[in-house]
Amino acid sequence: MAAKNTMRSIFKRFAHVRLGNTQTAITVQGKKHYGTTAGDQKEYAFEMACSNIRYGEGVTREIGMDCKNLGGRNICVMTDSRLVELPPVKVVCESLDDAGLKYSVYDKCRVEPTDESFTSAIDFAKKGNFDLFVAVGGGSVMDTCKAANLYSSNPKAELLDYVNAPIGKGLPVTHKLKPLIAVTTTAGTGSETTGTAVFDLLHMKAKTGISSREMRPTLGVVDPLHLNTLPERVAAYSGIDVLCHAIESYTALPYTERVPRPANPNLRPAYQGYNPISDIWSGHALEITNKFIKRATFDAGDLEARSIMHLASCYAGIGFGNAGCHLCHAMSYPISGLVKQFMSKGYSDDHPMVPHGLSVFVTAPAVFEFTASACPDRHLQAASFLGVDVTNKKKEDAGLVLADRLRQIMQELKMPDGLSSLGYNKDDIPSLVKGTMPQHRLTKLSPKPVNEEIVTELLEKSMKNY
Repeated sequence: MAAKNTMRSIFKRFAHVRLGNTQTAITVQGKKHYGTTAGDQKEYAFEMACSNIRYGEGVTREIGMDCKNLGGRNICVMTDSRLVELPPVKVVCESLDDAGLKYSVYDKCRVEPTDESFTSAIDFAKKGNFDLFVAVGGGSVMDTCKAANLYSSNPKAELLDYVNAPIGKGLPVTHKLKPLIAVTTTAGTGSETTGTAVFDLLHMKAKTGISSREMRPTLGVVDPLHLNTLPERVAAYSGIDVLCHAIESYTALPYTERVPRPANPNLRPAYQGYNPISDIWSGHALEITNKFIKRATFDAGDLEARSIMHLASCYAGIGFGNAGCHLCHAMSYPISGLVKQFMSKGYSDDHPMVPHGLSVFVTAPAVFEFTASACPDRHLQAASFLGVDVTNKKKEDAGLVLADRLRQIMQELKMPDGLSSLGYNKDDIPSLVKGTMPQHRLTKLSPKPVNEEIVTELLEKSMKNY
């Protein structure tokens, strides 16, 4: 009955939508795209997109056959310097050997990639003239491989051509990419399902990204056997990334409120705002993450918990890959980019780094306490997904209810306490604000508008969380 009522309300909304009838031409990279003039009209549609996903213990052994089936004859395998010696990469290479395929391994993907590490991988891909890509690793490896595929498939493109505006030109991807198989070795980023690649732009000291459905992996391989070697902190911080992906997509601006409506469906962004399909994936991801994240973090031998967190990562990836994230991720980019000396156990120790999930989750209590007044029912429902009994909770308390549960999770997972524990102080806030404000792909999906003053306040509140 609830589903029927939801769809009825959607159709009722659609009944009031009138499409313009003026055709206009938009020139992109020398090609004309025709569509309805949108102006500042609101969106009226959303589009579901996702990579094919294969799940199962041991499915990595099928990679060689997959590459053959996709017509691959010269394969680029991308990974990082730690994983190259571990079973996930070895199994992939053995499978390619068994299939008699030619391949080259690039093992210089940087954890928390930069424009420099992207460029290095892109140069390798261009020189190799590969016809298929295989990424073996976490989000950093998969994002690097997506970028290598994107730019090597269009060698004339400059790095900033496809980077999200206003930092880059934000050009749509109109050329054909090579097939990409993503073998995920962590349970958090969901990058095997999305067309997003994130990196640090060094001269800005902030993260930015590229987002296009064309970059989605052809196949995402989710093999729970790869989680046996996942360090505790990596499990914790990738797990809380799942939480933020799901809550942000569930509480984002509704797709019907996004402007402008694109003049051509090809120009519709990957991040569309919450919608009835993304809600299903995001909500389920929250429920199972709440149940299994603690077990998956502290017991590497708990294959059930880690396997289910692997699926939760996929679910959340499908949710935010079609709805988008907002303020937690927007503020996480400068938090990572401006890192001073912070280093975390379980990660590469050759450079200071705030792991992505930690940089996202550290502002979550402040963010959702702020956004709750825009859609209190959704914030209460998110708290309910996380195990809170919201039966007698008031709408005006929705933000605090959700924020308190998130603080509890932080303590249960033994997270550092706030931005101050990552090496930041109040003098750093102006720089953090400066790095947040250009992240329009994310900030414009906040259910409440933000400005520099609001972002400053959110960061101040996040200096200590409990």
